[in-house]
Amino acid sequence: MDIYLEAQGHWESFHAMLIAACAEVLNRDLPGSYVAQVESRISLIGYDEPDVASERIADVSVGKRNEESRRSPTIRSASSSSSSAVLEPTMIPLAKRQIQVREHWIEILKLPELNLVTIIEVLSPSNKAGAGRADYLLKRNDLIDRETINLVEIDLLLGGSRMPMSRSLPAGDYYAIVARAEHRPDAEVYAWSIRRPLPTVPIPLHAPDDDAALQLGEVVSLAYDRGGFARLLRYHEPLPTTLPIDPTDRLWADRETRPGGD
Repeated sequence: MDIYLEAQGHWESFHAMLIAACAEVLNRDLPGSYVAQVESRISLIGYDEPDVASERIADVSVGKRNEESRRSPTIRSASSSSSSAVLEPTMIPLAKRQIQVREHWIEILKLPELNLVTIIEVLSPSNKAGAGRADYLLKRNDLIDRETINLVEIDLLLGGSRMPMSRSLPAGDYYAIVARAEHRPDAEVYAWSIRRPLPTVPIPLHAPDDDAALQLGEVVSLAYDRGGFARLLRYHEPLPTTLPIDPTDRLWADRETRPGGD
């Protein structure tokens, strides 16, 4: 997986390409009695004040010292001709109460009735943090409660919170969760590291039909090529230090990640 897509802020456009590639490959490989459709909606996500507040509180002592050191040269002493302090402003954008997020997912339908069989979610940053995560978890819980629908979640992001499970996830950088309707609350969890090739994820259908197979390596390569990301990504730049990745994996990624890689 090319972590530069996430590190350099191109995930939103890549995500749309990836969803389209998944639907294309599934429609090529699914039995004739099924069809994969891309669905989307625009969600209004409320401004997440708790996250901003926690960031501010965590940095308050450092911020206060930095502010004082920056401002002290501009404060006039009481013995000067003016007793008022001259402060330099800090420019901060106003917080929006809501932002628009376009969400895409895949629905597998059974013909001819077009019954919903499986939903495939490829997680976005908005699904894994803040108010967007809360909205997604509400949708997720609703799907889990629907006894006839399978849910497949694919997490190809290093950042953000993982999806909640009843116990800790196995070690890994990326995950796929396959929650079959007939097996819930149990779900199959597939975990792998950034150094491993992308796996094939089973996509449940209605019994007695066998699972479809979604080859992540194939669909990621399709999305990467069609989106022109080999030209867009700046591979000469180091990965940001904020990316949650093991130091040895960071060195490996800096050395091994190349256009068209897995």
